[in-house]
Amino acid sequence: MPIGGVAIGHWTDADAGTGCTVVIPPPGTVGAIDVRGGGASTREAALLDPVSNVPGPTALLLTGGSAVGLDAAAGVTRWCRERGVGHDVSVATVPIVVSAVIFDLGITGGARVPGPDDAYAACAAARDAPPAQGCVGAGTGATVGKFFGREGWCKGGLGWAEATTYDGARVGALVVVNAFGDVLDERGDVLAGAWRDGIGFVRTSEWSLRRPPSHPRIAPTHTTLACVVTDAALTPVEATHVARAASAGVCRCVAPVNTALDGDVSFALATGARPAAAIGCALAAATATERAVRNAVRHAVTLRGVPTATMRRAGAD
Repeated sequence: MPIGGVAIGHWTDADAGTGCTVVIPPPGTVGAIDVRGGGASTREAALLDPVSNVPGPTALLLTGGSAVGLDAAAGVTRWCRERGVGHDVSVATVPIVVSAVIFDLGITGGARVPGPDDAYAACAAARDAPPAQGCVGAGTGATVGKFFGREGWCKGGLGWAEATTYDGARVGALVVVNAFGDVLDERGDVLAGAWRDGIGFVRTSEWSLRRPPSHPRIAPTHTTLACVVTDAALTPVEATHVARAASAGVCRCVAPVNTALDGDVSFALATGARPAAAIGCALAAATATERAVRNAVRHAVTLRGVPTATMRRAGAD
C-alpha cells in the first residue's frame, strides 16, 4: 500500500553508473530538511525552513552527478507543469522542486550525468508502491568505505524500509548511501565499508584516529541522503524534528558520519492523511532510516568493478 499517496520513481543508467530518483507527494504535503554534512549540494532547500511561506515541495529529486546533476530538476519541473501541479500563486501554478545530489563521479568518471530528460523519465515511472532497492536510481553509482581510496571501496546503493507508529501512522524511509564511512550491521560490526587486502574490513572510525586517509586527495565527495515520508499530519516544525530523527537513524549505522567530507542531508514529507503524534513519527523515522541504510548495501550489486561487501568476504575465504 502507498504511504499517503506518495509516488516514487527511478531512472537508472547501469552502464554509466548513475541515476536519479524522484519522490512526488500529494498536494498540501508539509516538508522539512536537516543538513548534517559539510559538503551538501542542494536546490531550493531553503524553502523547507520552518519559517518559509511554502509548506512543502511539489516534488523531491535525489540524483547523481554532483552539483551538475542539480540541472536535472528542470525535468521534474517540466513534468509537473504539464500536469498543472505546483503551488498556486494566483497568476500561475509554480512547481517547487527540491533537489539534493550525491557525488558519483568517482565511479562514472563524469562521462554521464543525469539531465532533465532523465529526471522526467523518473517522474513518468513513479508509482505509489515500495520502490526497487539496490543499485537503482540515485543509488546506482553509490559507494561506501572510502578510507583507502577506490581499491578499498564497497558498493553502496538505495534502500527502503517502513515502520508504523503506536498510533497507526505509517513511516517510510528512502536512503541513498554513498558514505565516506562504513555501514554497520545490527551488532555494530562492519557490514560494508573500507577493505584492506590481508586484513579485511577495518573500522574507519578507529583507523582514522591513528592515520590519515590513504587517498592522497580525499575531498568532500561523499553523501548519504535520506527522505522520510509519512501519512501523519505534522506542522513544519514537527516535520523538521522528524527529519532530524532520520539523520539520527543514519548515525546509528554509518561511522564515521556527518563529516566535513560528507554532504549528508535528510528530508521529511508529511502528507497529512491522518492525525498522529510527532514524537511517534520521529521514533519510527529513525528506525526506518536505520533499516533502509542497511537494505541499501544488502541489495547492492557490483558495478564498474566495485565489489559488494558479500563479494569482498567471499574473495577473502
